Amino acid sequence: MWRFIGRRLLYAVPILLGVSIIIFALVQLAPGDVTDILIPPEAPKEVADILRHKFGLDRPVYEQYFIWLGNLLQGDLGVSIFTNQPVGSELASALSNTLMLAIPAAFLGFTLGAVLGVLAAFFRGGWLDKLFSGIAIAGVSLPHYWVGIVLVAIFAVTLNVLPAQGMGPEDGDVWDSLRHLILPVITLSLIPMGVISRLVRASVLEILSQEFISALSAKGMARRRILFHIVKNAAPPTLAVMGLQFGYLLGGSILVETVYNWPGSGGLMNLAIFRRDVPVLSSTILVLAGIFVAINILVDVLQALIDPRLRR
Repeated sequence: MWRFIGRRLLYAVPILLGVSIIIFALVQLAPGDVTDILIPPEAPKEVADILRHKFGLDRPVYEQYFIWLGNLLQGDLGVSIFTNQPVGSELASALSNTLMLAIPAAFLGFTLGAVLGVLAAFFRGGWLDKLFSGIAIAGVSLPHYWVGIVLVAIFAVTLNVLPAQGMGPEDGDVWDSLRHLILPVITLSLIPMGVISRLVRASVLEILSQEFISALSAKGMARRRILFHIVKNAAPPTLAVMGLQFGYLLGGSILVETVYNWPGSGGLMNLAIFRRDVPVLSSTILVLAGIFVAINILVDVLQALIDPRLRR
């Protein structure tokens, strides 16, 4: 098992190195630089040259990359060009806010998706199957930002029962913080709910058609024990997709955080894009990519624990 984990960790090194090169190259290809934001157009050219030299933008691109990578390996994510604050502190605060959304959204989406998928498979062809499948398709198909706007219009504007934006005051009570979480968590949970529901339904239907299920039923095994074997066989592919979906929740919630004015990693990247704040943008994307890789390694380990054949 430890050899299996070691191989997965070694595979992550070239992946993260390749991701860092792609991120840095894409950021460099973006038109303009930070001087277009920090100084007015009528400012002398010498001022722009001084700023470019201060931030190292006048150096060759490969030299900028190796300096950035070397600082990253030492745990230094750099300093924000726009706020002059350490990127690490800004990113830590934004990631903690994003996790406040991603963890309950993943729990809600994965739980509902698994339950709806299992029920749809057991009632295949019936009205419950059609209802749950329709809910899953709607969850996957509806855009995040549109669902967020509709929920705000209904529950915040029309009914006035839930807050529309923000995290609430820092000195607010627990219930007030939970009220601010409800709408964005529901919005974020729809896509993972739909994806997991469709996958679980297909996996359970495939397992139900196999001969060992009929053999277990013929032996008189209790339905609860048979359900345990079904869940155990459906778990590995479902865990793989859950890991991917959780990674998407961390990095792909920029539109939802914008709609709800939530100060998370998506909002931080959005601001960095408009400000052309290269240290914040590149470091945030790379950290999210590293978390994504770590989640997938954890999923691989869990799959190997459930099914030892995957360790080969």
